[in-house]
Amino acid sequence: MTDANTAGSILIEPRARLPNSMRLRGEPDSSGWTTLNGARATFEKEVQEAGWTFFFMAGEIKATVFGFDRHKTMRAALQRLMMNVKSHNCNAIEITQVSVESFFKVPYVRVTAHARHLQKGLTFSGQPFTDSI
Repeated sequence: MTDANTAGSILIEPRARLPNSMRLRGEPDSSGWTTLNGARATFEKEVQEAGWTFFFMAGEIKATVFGFDRHKTMRAALQRLMMNVKSHNCNAIEITQVSVESFFKVPYVRVTAHARHLQKGLTFSGQPFTDSI
C-alpha cells in the first residue's frame, strides 16, 4: 500500500476468484490485495468476455486517518476501507480520490472509494469468494 494507490486504482482481495482465462497483472501489497494500476479497461473487458461481472456498488465509502507518517496513514485508511468492503461481501475496491491535508497542523489522509465485486453471472450473489469456472 504505497503512493501507487491513487484515484482510479483497483484493489482486489487475495481470495477473490477469477475466471480461469484471467490472471491478475499486478503485485500483491503487504495486505495481500493486488493493485491494478492503469489496466482497468483491459481488466473489465476480459471479465466481460469471460462471462463474469465486475459490479460497481453505489455510495462512496471514505476513510480518514490522522498521522505524521504518510505511508502509515495511507495504509491505515486502506485497511479501514478493506474491512468496510468485506463487511458488504465484496471483494474489490476502486479508489476515487486520495487527499492529503492538515487540521491544526496535524496531517491526515482521506481516501474515498467504491466497493466493487467480481463474480460469475449477472446477479449479485453477495458471496465474495465464488468458485472459478
